[in-house]
Amino acid sequence: MLQGLLIILLSMWMVLDQQGLVLLTWFPIMVALVAGLIMGDMHTAMVIGGTFQLMALGVANIGGSSVPNWGLATVVGIYVACRTTHDIEQAKAVALAVGVPVGMLGIQLDVVAKLLNSWVNHRAEKAAQEHKFEKMFRSFWIGPVIFSLSTGLPTALCVIFGSTIVKVLLKAVPVWVTNGLSIAGNMLPVVGIALLLQVMPVKKYMSMLMIGYVFAAYLNVPMLGVSIIGAAIAYYYFTVEMKKSSTPAAVATATDDEEGDDWDE
Repeated sequence: MLQGLLIILLSMWMVLDQQGLVLLTWFPIMVALVAGLIMGDMHTAMVIGGTFQLMALGVANIGGSSVPNWGLATVVGIYVACRTTHDIEQAKAVALAVGVPVGMLGIQLDVVAKLLNSWVNHRAEKAAQEHKFEKMFRSFWIGPVIFSLSTGLPTALCVIFGSTIVKVLLKAVPVWVTNGLSIAGNMLPVVGIALLLQVMPVKKYMSMLMIGYVFAAYLNVPMLGVSIIGAAIAYYYFTVEMKKSSTPAAVATATDDEEGDDWDE
């Protein structure tokens, strides 16, 4: 019972940490370390965590997009696997069989949590406009609760009922609901990128934005390659600006030295 409770609390802390301090986050290999300590089987936990970490490589929720929650899949997979078998190969198979559906379900739950939190933001904003600041501060606590429940509830169901409940829920949810949530999840990156462009000096560096777009869209350069090119341009620009900022100081120092020599004469 204690292990199950700690596993549920770990799953709830993951998402809160992801939105705040980012000490643990929901990287599979990081949460596997804590889950292994809870379950008392570090070897099995790290093997499962490494397996899900390989699945999570290159996947990031950029711009507020919703991606499979492989951290949640790792926690649930480790718990069920450690409870089911002590054979490492069987444990890995059990973890994948249980964790992958849970991770995919995490996409829908993340979208629902974000939609509900938009209502929380409007509620807090309305309270602020009405100068009801105590109500506004209370509203802000609803957001973390919603996010923690988005991972805590499926983990609790898996702890209590095992993998069966996950398969039943996935079959019970109508297709139009999952399709609608998937479409909403695909739209979130566009909204996130638009918000980022509003706060970035786009007009000043429009040429760089166009160069990056050409590399990605027309030359099919991978995102890592585009990032390296952007980092190289940023480093060059930084060094040039540093030289420009240091030149007036050097000129001023030379001028002062010449004036001092004139006074000596």
